[in-house]
Amino acid sequence: MRCQCSSSLLSLKMTFFPQLLTGKYRDTQTSITDSSAVYRVSNDKSANVTLIDLPGHESLRLQFLERFKAAARGIVFVVDSVAFQREVKDVAEFLYQVLVDSTVLKNAPALLIACNKQDVTMAKSAKLIQQQLEKELNTLRVTRSAAPTSLDGSATGGPTQLGKKGKDFDFSQLPMKVEFVECSARGSKGEEGDADFEGLEKWLAKIA
Repeated sequence: MRCQCSSSLLSLKMTFFPQLLTGKYRDTQTSITDSSAVYRVSNDKSANVTLIDLPGHESLRLQFLERFKAAARGIVFVVDSVAFQREVKDVAEFLYQVLVDSTVLKNAPALLIACNKQDVTMAKSAKLIQQQLEKELNTLRVTRSAAPTSLDGSATGGPTQLGKKGKDFDFSQLPMKVEFVECSARGSKGEEGDADFEGLEKWLAKIA
């Protein structure tokens, strides 16, 4: 007899939340509230994951992260593969804030970087996105570690060192397992086609 497994999954910038549940493309707008739904893992009726979709609005993301992070078994961080080149600094900044969070570091939830919009010709590959994020995160780490200290001796740039001191940053240095997948909310046939979430669905099955 198997027990039903239910775990919480925190999604950041998850613009394809409805698509994951329905398998079809739907237009979305930047949200200002969280939403949640139960996702049943493929080929395993006894396992499900509670998906919590955080608001896309920049001023609210960290506020809602604070509310749900302690219960998160996994985190999906969605990257726009088409706009990535021009948004890389902003993406890295937000990801840095997540990665140095004391609760996230302590609980070490599985982290998936989902590289969306792979149906578009100009989309950057998951490998390139990983390399550029590591480079930007390394730059942020150096900048933050060089920040001035306050009168009590604590650093104002942040309480936690990202990765291993003395080495260029890469995701393998983190306490949680980090994976990258390529996906598409629209699928290969555009709005009329099925969403392509094969890599994401396999990852969900592993953590459920």
